[in-house]
Amino acid sequence: MARNRFFGLTSRVLMLIVAGLLVLSYASIVVNPARLWFVSLVGIFFVPLSVLNLILLLWAVKRRSKSLLIPLLALLPAFFFVGRYVQSDSDEDRIARMSHTGNTIKVVSYNVGRFACDDGEFASRKDCADSVFAFILEQNPDIICLQEFHISDVNNIRALLRKRMSDYKAEYYMFPTGNGAFGNITLSRIPVKNKGVIKFDGSANLAIYTDYSFHGKDFRVYNCHFESYNISLSGLLRAISRKDSGVFAEAGNKMKRSITRRPKQVNQVFSDIENCPIDSFVCGDFNDNPMSYTYYRMTRGRKDAFVEAGDGFGATYATLWPVLRIDYVLFPERFKAVSHEIPRVPYSDHYPVVTEIEL
Repeated sequence: MARNRFFGLTSRVLMLIVAGLLVLSYASIVVNPARLWFVSLVGIFFVPLSVLNLILLLWAVKRRSKSLLIPLLALLPAFFFVGRYVQSDSDEDRIARMSHTGNTIKVVSYNVGRFACDDGEFASRKDCADSVFAFILEQNPDIICLQEFHISDVNNIRALLRKRMSDYKAEYYMFPTGNGAFGNITLSRIPVKNKGVIKFDGSANLAIYTDYSFHGKDFRVYNCHFESYNISLSGLLRAISRKDSGVFAEAGNKMKRSITRRPKQVNQVFSDIENCPIDSFVCGDFNDNPMSYTYYRMTRGRKDAFVEAGDGFGATYATLWPVLRIDYVLFPERFKAVSHEIPRVPYSDHYPVVTEIEL
């Protein structure tokens, strides 16, 4: 009897802990990580925490335990957020969206990872870049937002883009390094009316924007790359095998630094959006999941193309697919998403986001 009582008490404590963490993950969308950074960290684990609560709920149902109310109540809000991670798109919905009558633009947003694909498929950055350019041209987009674009000599960038993307005009900002330069590039077949850059203090990340007029509609496109974690998963795995606590401490510091820097960068871009007199698209690598202050802030006044027209898992980070979704195309609420795809191509540690928007 005592053993059963101890087991029941332990299981309830476990349920309360897991349920409490899931509830805390809901708070991550509104709590500024610059003030409470650990709340944002819990938000990253929304998916596994939801799965754990579901397992505990099914276990409690099987045992006919009244403690099932703990995971059940914790899971109820999750149904409002699960669509940010996975979607089911019916043929009827797809046909209805495709029967549009307005003007559309096709947008590609892609973190190309400095063309440093390390899976052995490419002999050099150039080979990887060639494949990326060929893939993008196959998509036939109107606007292309690239992050972590790398070139060995920044003075050759115009010539390279004229050669590879001759139908597109390029606007960019690059950071020089000892091994070339990297940054954000926005390419378009629509004439550019205005452009600008938003630099982030103490960071090699940034956002650039370009203004367009298309069939009487004026809009701005922000191409964003927010602060990344700069953590090597392979390095962490090696640290586990070697029991190297120093690597874990360094990884923790990097995560804290990234989590606290990113909201400041987000607020910079959002402030610019608020002062922009025209509709705004926000594209790029947010380095943050849909249960985050970053996503909550950037979707104010905008729709998420994946939520509106996606199908299947929305994950865009290849290494941990299907868990992490960190790349987005957000568009003004008065426009409509016609299609959305995440092609699983092997050219970067990210997958591209390809979407068509009716203006």
